[in-house]
Amino acid sequence: MHKSDKLKVLIVASEVGPYVKSGGLGDVTGSLPAALAEVDVDARVIFPRYRTIQGEHDYKYVDSFVVSLGWRNQSASMFEIKGAPVPTYVVENDFYFGRDGLYGYGDDHERFAFFTKAAIEFLSCMEFTPDIIHFNDWQTALGCVYLRDVYARFILFRNIKTLFTIHNLQYQGLYNRDQLGRLDLNDGYFVTDKFEFHSNISLMKGGLVYADAISAVSPTYALEIQTPTYGHSMDSTLRHFSHKLYGILNGIDTKSYNPATDPSLFVNYSVDDADFLDKKRQNKAFLQEFLNLPQSDAPMVAIISRLVDQKGLDLVAIVLEELLYNGVQLVVLGTGDGRYEHLFKHYAQRVPNQVSANIFFSDDLARKIYASADMFLMPSMFEPCGLGQIIAMRYGTVPIVRHTGGLVDTVWHYGPDNPRGNGYVFNDYVASGLMWAVKQALHTFNNDKDGWARVVENALSCDFSWKKSARKYKELYEKLKRLY
Repeated sequence: MHKSDKLKVLIVASEVGPYVKSGGLGDVTGSLPAALAEVDVDARVIFPRYRTIQGEHDYKYVDSFVVSLGWRNQSASMFEIKGAPVPTYVVENDFYFGRDGLYGYGDDHERFAFFTKAAIEFLSCMEFTPDIIHFNDWQTALGCVYLRDVYARFILFRNIKTLFTIHNLQYQGLYNRDQLGRLDLNDGYFVTDKFEFHSNISLMKGGLVYADAISAVSPTYALEIQTPTYGHSMDSTLRHFSHKLYGILNGIDTKSYNPATDPSLFVNYSVDDADFLDKKRQNKAFLQEFLNLPQSDAPMVAIISRLVDQKGLDLVAIVLEELLYNGVQLVVLGTGDGRYEHLFKHYAQRVPNQVSANIFFSDDLARKIYASADMFLMPSMFEPCGLGQIIAMRYGTVPIVRHTGGLVDTVWHYGPDNPRGNGYVFNDYVASGLMWAVKQALHTFNNDKDGWARVVENALSCDFSWKKSARKYKELYEKLKRLY
């Protein structure tokens, strides 16, 4: 196919890994574009040039122009990052993005409205007109509105279709009604079938209403968010637009997350190695030494997570004594709510032979833990997709999860009736359910060596690369392109 005939997609996101990311959104937007390129999509990506972009990069200046937003006129300078896997652009404006961190400012709605408008208007400076603009989460949801109601009168933008992806419905971009003017929107948008949401405006809702299609990051999550339990009060809107809602499972970068080549590991291995379990045990011994834990064959359970309620840590707090009573070593990596940070620090001081609390984040240490641990604990209250359990399985670490969201789509309970299972699953969000699943895993680990080898091999053999998901996105993009 000639390049000019390729499907053309611009991905607009508030964060893109490895340059800048705070969670799963950055992981997805950092790896999906390259996967799309491999299925013959001309994919490009754009994000803000934050002060905190990681690493040294060579930037090529492209253009500058003024973006009007409410009562402000702000300059947008556009740069391309040289050497990126796909054409990757950043929007520079020190007033909005020359700050520490990514989010948490009182004018976040204005900051990301400016970025989104700049990303759209940048197209007039390029020899690239996308068939689809793929917006992500509430920060860029206004792009769907702007294209429909502001830019549609311009020929350049008239035929562009929009896809809006929900990475986490919990974060909806809620603001007071009087902020509409700052976003270049008038009071006519404050109605129930547009932005009005319980007496506020919801930028997420604007994206849902105005997008040509909506996607969620796993098939089960796409169904769950249409229910009151998981819909965060947006379920009726999502049921109304269910005809344009799709669930596409996230993947991971299997070249980066590869236990056979990952330079962070103490010992490399793969499922094709006859002694892969021995090599995992070697990693475990090295990690125990690294973390000042006793070198033993005790089952090592890992938590690599944001330390927040969503991740099921209230259940972990309840069962922690029982968990340790069963002889496990618990390794925690992450930051979050103070009560959980203090909880794990307390136990690390109280029982240092069993608990290692690493209240920070390090990608290098995360990879070491993934490769070394026997089990990975992820008892989430809700989970749009979840990458932790997928990465854990990539390294042969057996996940223990709750039956929700993307965990349903990636983890299958191992047992006598399902020898192909790749983890352990409990249903109800209760501490007893979590402990039941943990004991199931511990029983196999301690009493059935062949069974444990089988479930580890099942996990290692799973293919959660972006290949299948990239093809599904391409199919959805093509379907959108055919819309009138």
